[in-house]
Amino acid sequence: TGAIDAKTEFAEGDFRKKVPRMASEARAANWSFVELLKGFGERRGATAAQVALAWLLAQRPWIVPIPGTTKYSRMEENIGAASLKLDEAELREITEAASGLTVQGERYPAENARLSGR
Repeated sequence: TGAIDAKTEFAEGDFRKKVPRMASEARAANWSFVELLKGFGERRGATAAQVALAWLLAQRPWIVPIPGTTKYSRMEENIGAASLKLDEAELREITEAASGLTVQGERYPAENARLSGR
């Protein structure tokens, strides 16, 4: 969503403290993804999260993103992604821009690697 950056501190007990992709260094390295989605969202009147979810929804009919949140406002925001229809040119633009970026950090901690299928 762009709300969490490299300087964000997670509370004790927050699962994200264990997630390699959420480490400060990884968040700093992956910020270019956030900037890409925010920039595109500004042009479309959408949030970065909505753009990301809309892009996922457009990939295949059987792909169903399951965003996690504890906030009602974020749930409403996420639902808004279903009405954001990206055309072929927009999908291509996002895909091509993202293909030049490299994700830093594993998705899950080592003890949860079985969740990621690795």
